[in-house]
Amino acid sequence: MADGQVSKADVLDTYANIAEANYADSLITAERLQTAIEGLLEAPSAQALVGARNAWLAARVPYQQSEVFRFGNAIVDDWEGKVNAWPLDEGLIDYVDASYGGPTDENGAAILNVIANANFTLSGEAVDASAITPALLEETLQEADGVEANVATGYHAIEFLLWGQDLNGHDAGAGNRPWTDYAQGDACTGGNCDRRGDYLRAAMDLLISDLEWMVGQWGDEGEARAAVTADENAGISAMLTGMGSLSYGETAGERMRLGVMLNDPEEEHSCFADNTHNDHYYNGVGIQSVYLGSYTRVDGSVVAGPSLADLVAEIDPALDAEMQSKLAAAVLSLSRIKTAAEAGFSYDMMLERGNAAGEALIMGGVNGLIDQTRSIERVVAALGTPTIAIEGSDSLDNPDAVFQ
Repeated sequence: MADGQVSKADVLDTYANIAEANYADSLITAERLQTAIEGLLEAPSAQALVGARNAWLAARVPYQQSEVFRFGNAIVDDWEGKVNAWPLDEGLIDYVDASYGGPTDENGAAILNVIANANFTLSGEAVDASAITPALLEETLQEADGVEANVATGYHAIEFLLWGQDLNGHDAGAGNRPWTDYAQGDACTGGNCDRRGDYLRAAMDLLISDLEWMVGQWGDEGEARAAVTADENAGISAMLTGMGSLSYGETAGERMRLGVMLNDPEEEHSCFADNTHNDHYYNGVGIQSVYLGSYTRVDGSVVAGPSLADLVAEIDPALDAEMQSKLAAAVLSLSRIKTAAEAGFSYDMMLERGNAAGEALIMGGVNGLIDQTRSIERVVAALGTPTIAIEGSDSLDNPDAVFQ
């Protein structure tokens, strides 16, 4: 910063510092989750399962804020599917209720149930799954047969293994996997408790290693930091692309508006744990943090510096005020969903057809995110950076296509 002016280079340094801290927090909370899961597997009990579930919920808080770095940063977008892909055909992993159905034309592995089967055929090849290892999950099962719904790794695979299926439809309640699914000997329910534990360990090992890798990418010598700081205008465009695409096509569209249109509880981002209200809220917080150049870490410390807000305020103070107001309004609308869900009006209840109050809450969030996207587009024009491509969604741009 010189002569009171904020440089784009300084803003990009702040952005990279926040990304590094955000992924470091995701790693810290994932390591706590790993510890809690080890406690569950070593001494299974109802209390240990609750502890592991609470650790999973805590791990989602920083990770969901980090999603703003995905769009605009190819290194993150190429990696993201390993850790946060959804929705998933959970029958690939473990037992499911009979109502789940069987293999489909789209996914022949929809009920493969690798936990119950040490040997199976996949893509015409015999697979020895007698040892459930990170390599088996990552190299053989993830997106098996080229099907995106065959999600074998990441937060949502772990979520399913901790909660099990949510069979409540639009009624209140999350998944209710018993702790005895990890018990030893005759106390084991669901069968194959040892293999289920092996799968959970393998999935956690992968999540930890994937997060460690991403923390490194944003470090001083990291490839992600180098890429975003190499060209100042391109770097600022990457920031705005991340904000706009997460706001519009991803969260407002694919994660929220689509669920309202389909009235389908399976469209929840965290459908097993009923944590979708937090997913959306912390996406909004992450977008706001990037613009303001300030991120609050899980230990309460703050990483902050020269920001996009500073850049915009120098050029057009009124636009900066508009942008900050729209960001705050979107976070507020998402907080209303969060507050209602925590009071017992769960997100899957909100999605039920004819539930006017639920639709109003969700669409309040959708509209807030769309409004802030329009201001993001004005910021792009004001800064004179290259035009950005904001991710779209049929649910917003071509609703009729959703039902075709």
